[in-house]
Amino acid sequence: METRRFGRTGHMSTIAIFGAAAFWEISQTDADKVMEQVIEAGINHIDVAPSYGQAEERVGPWMPRERQRFFLGCKTTERTKAGAWDEMQRSLKRLQTETFDLYQCHAITTMEELDAITMQGGALEAFVEARQRGLIQFIGITGHGVNAPQIYLEALRRFDFDTVLFPLNFVQMANPEFRKPAEELIATCKAKDVGTMIIKTITKAPWGERQHTANTWYEPFDKMDEIQRAINFGLSHDVTGLCTAGDTRILPTVLEACKNFKRLNETQREEMIQSATQYEPLFT
Repeated sequence: METRRFGRTGHMSTIAIFGAAAFWEISQTDADKVMEQVIEAGINHIDVAPSYGQAEERVGPWMPRERQRFFLGCKTTERTKAGAWDEMQRSLKRLQTETFDLYQCHAITTMEELDAITMQGGALEAFVEARQRGLIQFIGITGHGVNAPQIYLEALRRFDFDTVLFPLNFVQMANPEFRKPAEELIATCKAKDVGTMIIKTITKAPWGERQHTANTWYEPFDKMDEIQRAINFGLSHDVTGLCTAGDTRILPTVLEACKNFKRLNETQREEMIQSATQYEPLFT
């Protein structure tokens, strides 16, 4: 599988980054089988969070043996210094590791939340102290929503984040109010050598009233050719990689699509964006 430099971290991450949200509710036996698939595919980067159900408990048993194999990123939704510090300690314990390669302010979806983490006594103070103590190496910010690119552009003005994680798919990019700041964010990250991860790559639409057929909080594309096109679109942007969808049944197809990734030119990307009118964007 292709690898790309994860910004100033210098890590050559696989373009498929294992999204451990897929371990929301799963037995250790089944999680072990998925971890074997992840290793077999050559994935070398994991994204996990305490808000992902059982994920930390399921990934943790693999770390004593496989820690050196993976660039390990964790997150917190705590907004205060004390809360973020305490949650970080709990995550380190559950994941059976002494350090994180990356620790991220998670789910920053409003300017008010950005204010909260960057103010005196905010979560970022815990991150900086943890980096000084050697508990973490790099600091990132993540989140969702139609305003995510604008928020992270402002975040990069306030603090020198090492990485950014945000949603990107061809359906969402049909919204000009999302597309313009998203493209500016990608360009800014490149200029600042900030590592970029994308999420929601295979999003087809919100579930609405339809029956959920996957353990994702959006309706995903589920046919191989559709998933391949969606992943080709996302990875054709100047980003490091995509976090895999939160459903272990979809994972093998996503990994296969990443393995077979083919870069789209600008005309092909525009054609996909124009085709998005038949779908509903996740964020409005």
